[in-house]
Amino acid sequence: MLKRRLIVTGAIGCVLGVGTLASSQDTKPPTATRAGLHKIYAAGKALEDARRHLERTEQQFGGHRAKALELVKQAEAEVKEAVAFAKATPPPAAAPAAKQ
Repeated sequence: MLKRRLIVTGAIGCVLGVGTLASSQDTKPPTATRAGLHKIYAAGKALEDARRHLERTEQQFGGHRAKALELVKQAEAEVKEAVAFAKATPPPAAAPAAKQ
């Protein structure tokens, strides 16, 4: 009986663990036109989260919260421009491998 409980508990733990792991993975960004573009998407996501947290905070922190919110919004705009630039600009051609 105890052995069966351990097996069932272990199985449930594995299912929940895998489900949590799968749901916590960042979604893949749209097709990247440049190496490193996924990092820009990650930065945009982090800025979006920061903006959301700052907007939900009720304290003003001596005006610093409002200033931080303004700067995060500016950074979000810059990230959007960086993505647009990367999509509009073709990646540089790879250098040919040296023959020996």
